[in-house]
Amino acid sequence: MFSASNHSSISEFLLLGFSSDSTSNRILFIIFLLLYLCSVLGNGLIILLISLDSHLHTPMYFFLSVLSLLDMGYVTTTVPQMLVHLLSSSKLISFGGCWLQMYVFGALGLSECIIFVVMAYDRYVAICFPLRYTLILNWDLCVRLVLGTCTCGFFFSLPHTYFTMSLPFCGPNMVNHYFCEGPSVRSLACMDTHLIEVVDFVISIFMVLVPLSLILASYVRITMSILKIKSTQGRFKAFSTCASHLTVVTLFYGPAIYIYMRPNSNYSPERDKQISLFYNVFTALFNPVVYSLRNKDIKAAFIKVVVRNRIA
Repeated sequence: MFSASNHSSISEFLLLGFSSDSTSNRILFIIFLLLYLCSVLGNGLIILLISLDSHLHTPMYFFLSVLSLLDMGYVTTTVPQMLVHLLSSSKLISFGGCWLQMYVFGALGLSECIIFVVMAYDRYVAICFPLRYTLILNWDLCVRLVLGTCTCGFFFSLPHTYFTMSLPFCGPNMVNHYFCEGPSVRSLACMDTHLIEVVDFVISIFMVLVPLSLILASYVRITMSILKIKSTQGRFKAFSTCASHLTVVTLFYGPAIYIYMRPNSNYSPERDKQISLFYNVFTALFNPVVYSLRNKDIKAAFIKVVVRNRIA
């Protein structure tokens, strides 16, 4: 494998972003700043409500708070730098900074892939084994599932980042993206990247397709159990608890599979930049909206906190 320090003549990359027009960039800055603030505030509010309301101290909301925390980190890895570049004449990022951004972005993204599986397992146990829910999903298991999720994410992101950034980069150094995403940086390498594509594909199978298959298998079992419920109201309530999770899974997995599981020959910079916004920016924004609008417990916790502050 090539060593980046010995074979790369590039010490920094130029992130081209979305536009070179200053007026367009100012408009984009306002739009993405609002999206970022809404994402961080929305996810932060969910974490705060879950921590303050004892009625929400259950495995389902514990996993939801972990998802919100991952979303906050996920969007913070890329958007603040993009906002700076939209207003700055310099759009450079150091080689080490690109390395770190790619690694953390991949680690949080892979962790989110797995936390969706954990959340699907939570719904499976709650609907298929309601009387044993708290016995099966005890707090010790919940903590171990979250720690295992983060460990896998940060571990499997390392080979993807290492192999990509160890490629020889001889110039040009212009990355046609708003952050250092693997396929975009890899397209600048001055050697055949087929082996790296194979490594990425194998990682994607284990960290994207396998989790997605487990999610689908869980919902097949969940659907079979729901259909056995005689009450129409009971079936509707059971389906509604799963709808939010299925919505965010679709928004996250669809674009991610397209970006990371297609051959490099189909690489399209402009299209990839737009698609990456869905699983990077918009998913972090939609998650708190989807879960709060469809969840009576979250709404009740919010009202309780507002009323408590007014009385105080």
